[in-house]
Amino acid sequence: MEELTFRNATLEDLPKIVEIYNSTIPSRMVTADTENVSVESKIQWFHEHNPQTRPLWMVENSAHHILGWVSFTSFYGRPAYNGTVEVSIYMDESCRGKGFGKKILQYCIDNAGKFGVKTLLGFIFLHNEPSLKLFRHFGFEDWGTFPNVAVLDGVERTLVILGKRIG
Repeated sequence: MEELTFRNATLEDLPKIVEIYNSTIPSRMVTADTENVSVESKIQWFHEHNPQTRPLWMVENSAHHILGWVSFTSFYGRPAYNGTVEVSIYMDESCRGKGFGKKILQYCIDNAGKFGVKTLLGFIFLHNEPSLKLFRHFGFEDWGTFPNVAVLDGVERTLVILGKRIG
């Protein structure tokens, strides 16, 4: 398995971030968005991340090809939750199912403490078995189930929140 590098995303990366994100929408497994999002619509989201407390990393291989991205997003937006983040991992279509997710999630676990993070969360649809398997592999536990809270193409879908204390 090749080495991965993680670097802080720049605004110039936003079109690639959006391209990768949009590529996941048709599967109806990863996001509750049902239509492509625009770069402009993600600018505020981009600026809600920062290298000090809420990283947004581009994941690259040794040849500096972008394989995907990963972010820490604040949970619930209240100061008492500053030690808790939602982890989001999005891979380029050509890189899915190749084991990169394990390396990325391990990197997140190993580095979370540097950002004052003590609890990692994953918000995953119940029918997204690959992502559930990935998070459970690292000891994430089911902390919440929201039955049939999303409707994707007329099908009600359940959201599971998985959590792991790391600090």
